[in-house]
Amino acid sequence: MKTIKGPAIFLAQFMGDAAPFDSLKNLAAWAGSLGYKGIQVPCDPRLIDLEKAASSDAYCDDIRRTVEEAGVEITELSTHLQGQLVAVHPAYDTLFDGFAAPHVRGDPAARTEWAIGQLKHAAAASKRLGLSAHVTFSGALAWPYVYPWPQRPAGLVEAAFDELATRWRPILDEFDRAGIDVCYELHPGEDLHDGVTFERFLAAVDDHPRANILFDPSHFVLQQLDYLAFIDIYHARIKAFHVKDAEFRPNGRQGVYGGYSGWVDRAGRFRSLGDGQIDFKAIFSKMAQYDFGGWAVLEWECALKHPEDGAREGAVFIRDHIIRVAERAFDDFAGSGASREKMRDVLGLGEQR
Repeated sequence: MKTIKGPAIFLAQFMGDAAPFDSLKNLAAWAGSLGYKGIQVPCDPRLIDLEKAASSDAYCDDIRRTVEEAGVEITELSTHLQGQLVAVHPAYDTLFDGFAAPHVRGDPAARTEWAIGQLKHAAAASKRLGLSAHVTFSGALAWPYVYPWPQRPAGLVEAAFDELATRWRPILDEFDRAGIDVCYELHPGEDLHDGVTFERFLAAVDDHPRANILFDPSHFVLQQLDYLAFIDIYHARIKAFHVKDAEFRPNGRQGVYGGYSGWVDRAGRFRSLGDGQIDFKAIFSKMAQYDFGGWAVLEWECALKHPEDGAREGAVFIRDHIIRVAERAFDDFAGSGASREKMRDVLGLGEQR
């Protein structure tokens, strides 16, 4: 069995204009000072030149040295925003346009091609950085129709997933050539948001070996999905792990959909680690049971607590939940010492004929 690596932290929610949140060097040093061993790096130009990282070993060597001097290492690169733009329903064109480079804004076709190109750069950059997994979003064409009213036309969902697969297959092939797993964060707002939608996509890409999962239990609490059973079902495809807490407290006025409330007032909301309802002892036990050897990465999102407090507390929380796996069975002291040749005797079957 393998011991999960960590603690690590996703940097996206902490980036800012002032030190220590203004550069990869400063963020790495800040994370290291809190006790983190790894950083998950968003492909944001403030932190990394993705095209340069895709083409230059020297540049990637410089990045590695920078983070290693801070006492951390890169766990994965993230293209959540670029992955979102691989597939955008027209209803979201205006809101998602800001995720794209300025020269493709206002042109959905050009924006899609740019996003696909960014993902391919991320495959090459991940390889040059010596990584094994990459985290992202799937994008969404069918999300406006998640609730079946008005009645969906027959074949609508199938057509959406066929198109999603068409756009993602060349990206998955590029990651396969690089030897990197693509880990989709299953997230409301994405066409891949639960087990059923992941299975739909997996079938559409012919069980592509690089189509995998970023497991984040917080999104399953808000959907009221059994996140422990999910690990039992999909553990072979779980290649990345966000440690993020959440709570769901429905009342007489709102439930899963939240009544358009802001995050503070929603029945389902994200919380700092330890402040929500998620059973992380059981999650870490299952991840150890199924031999997950990747990183435990804090993704901090909380409507109440200050982010710096959440980051400081999160390092300790993850460290204390990581299970150092056993190197031998607990009952080895009581072994019978019987040889393989004696197995038939043990079973009362006598000598083998």
